Amino acid sequence: MTAPKPVIVIGLGNPLMTDEGIGTAVVGALAELAEAGKLSTDYVEYLDGGCGGMYLLHSIAGRRKVILIDCAKMGLAPGELRRFTPEDVNTVKQMTHLSLHEVDIMRVIELAEMIGQRPDEIIIFGIQPETIEPQMALTETLQRRVPEYLAALVEEILPG
Repeated sequence: MTAPKPVIVIGLGNPLMTDEGIGTAVVGALAELAEAGKLSTDYVEYLDGGCGGMYLLHSIAGRRKVILIDCAKMGLAPGELRRFTPEDVNTVKQMTHLSLHEVDIMRVIELAEMIGQRPDEIIIFGIQPETIEPQMALTETLQRRVPEYLAALVEEILPG
């Protein structure tokens, strides 16, 4: 069995619910860049985490760095991107509902800590949705900003 790569980027979301699928869409675009040789796969793994869940515990356990991207209701303009840590989420979760997956992923992080497998660094990128309704496409607002989201994630991924 090979050791996991030190960095993992996980996109969360439901692509059947318009902007709720932004995390999986962005990680899919990152994976395509990596397959084309434009991003490293030497130390980074790219994972479509779907709607989250406890199975993600095995994906994050013992990693050096975990980068999560998800739709997040933050009361911002549609398409706005924010960078958080789990500690930031714990501070604001009483004020706002960050995402449908926030509770699941925060519980996964807690469990990783309880078993001594919490990653050294966890970064969460939240993107404010415009619409969440049954449809298999992002809104134009978010689709247009995907290159911006990719740039922010690439900057986070690069060592240094």
